[in-house]
Amino acid sequence: MTEPSNSNISQLSAQDAQFLYIQSATNLTHIMAVYIYDPSTAPGGKVRFKDIIGHMRKRMDISPMFKRKLYRLPMDIDHPYWVRDEHFDLEAHITHGRLPEPGDWRQFCIHVARHHSKPMDMTRPLWDMYVLEGLDNIPGFAKGSYAILTRIHHSTIDGVSGAHFFAAVSDKDAKGTPAIPLPEGKPVDNDLPSISDILNRAINSTVTSPVKMAQAMLKFAPALLSSAQENLAGSEEKTEAGVPETRFNGPVTPHKMFDAITFDLDELKKMRLKVNDATINDVVLAICSGGLRHYLTKHKELPKDSLIAVAPVNARSRSGDETNPGNNISAMTIKIWSNIADPVKRLEAIKDTTRDTKAAKSGLSARIMTDLTKHIPGVTMAGVAKILTDERFAPKMSNLMVSNVPGPQMQLFMNGAKLTHQYGLAPLAHGMGLFIATPSYNGRISFNIISDRKMMPDVEFFRECLQRAFNELRDAKPSTAKRQAEKTAVVSKKPVTSNDGSVMYRRVAKKPRTVASKAIGRGKPKVK
Repeated sequence: MTEPSNSNISQLSAQDAQFLYIQSATNLTHIMAVYIYDPSTAPGGKVRFKDIIGHMRKRMDISPMFKRKLYRLPMDIDHPYWVRDEHFDLEAHITHGRLPEPGDWRQFCIHVARHHSKPMDMTRPLWDMYVLEGLDNIPGFAKGSYAILTRIHHSTIDGVSGAHFFAAVSDKDAKGTPAIPLPEGKPVDNDLPSISDILNRAINSTVTSPVKMAQAMLKFAPALLSSAQENLAGSEEKTEAGVPETRFNGPVTPHKMFDAITFDLDELKKMRLKVNDATINDVVLAICSGGLRHYLTKHKELPKDSLIAVAPVNARSRSGDETNPGNNISAMTIKIWSNIADPVKRLEAIKDTTRDTKAAKSGLSARIMTDLTKHIPGVTMAGVAKILTDERFAPKMSNLMVSNVPGPQMQLFMNGAKLTHQYGLAPLAHGMGLFIATPSYNGRISFNIISDRKMMPDVEFFRECLQRAFNELRDAKPSTAKRQAEKTAVVSKKPVTSNDGSVMYRRVAKKPRTVASKAIGRGKPKVK
């Protein structure tokens, strides 16, 4: 967020503003979280619509985003400002509905996708809530459960600050104890900028942008030089193929599809142990890759080269920064090795790719663009965005996006109702019509599929493909390197005296003896 001389004036940063510039009728740039609540733990076993409004009224002071709206300048001569909404009405932001019969999972997914496909009212504060009832016929949902569909425009929030926002409106028990400490006092109202403030900042941005862009390029010069030298030296990056063509790389329509599947987070933790040094994020990518391999194979569309995914990266530099609304993200482009059939070998290849220096350099262009966009004048950025978001000129940077934002690993409540499930939806774009969001909550992780109706009319089948990929990785044997490391590790028992004086034996892993040490043990001469 950019702060002019007047501390009560708040201007959008370049990264925040770009989510406004790239929005169109088919590319809506809001994000949506779906929370499922079981009211059986609430007082009287019921939560009324007015109770939800009352709860949100009490939490209005946790963030300035609730009561401020955009002040967009003519012809986007500079980035917009946040200003206080003089006509703010909380009840205009929280609506109510009911799932149509039969109220099953399919109807739920259709309803969620349709709500996500609707544009937000950009003249009001950029958030809203939709309370949805009638979920009694959905397996896994408790009787009487209801959903709260929360939409927030991406110019207002990113994944990390969004997770903090959700925690701030939640409770850690049914009594209403806030899940995290709430800020003291009220947010400062954002004033309407004066004409002189607007002109001075617009002129300063336009005049100084070339100098600031040059400085940004100099900062990345060593990395760019190193990358160029490796390419000239004939490194393997030089022979790598680009982004393969898939059904997801065409223009998107206003009509989105949604489905989701949820797994135990402990199962993914076990899977990562099948490959040395693999992470949960590697496992997420491996499951997505395996699911896409099965899906595209069924349609006879699997490319010979690996699919390419873009993974957002949190760029917040310190703890506590997540309390600030707005965006602070970068991105990394990753091969997900969809051309490898064996699930463990695929996981190992993904692990190597995400760890390798080459993977870091593949995100170099994204980091450069993130830094450079800070210094592009609003009018220029808005004009370029209109070109890049046109379906005729949209760049093909990847086949899909995969976002993994860890959520709170504790039971949360709202109005006494227990939160049981969490889902997430994100924007699509021309040339990238598949987004897999994987938020985690209280020991569970959900794989959320967001795609276009023309690109993926059979979204239910892709959900089955993700389940199949999960099962394959779960049931697979550890990698050869992992098994070899376990075989070479010598385990002994070391006596340990406990507090009560009894002797126990603790298993201690020893380093395997070298050839020299084995020779010494057999009484043979030392190997020099």
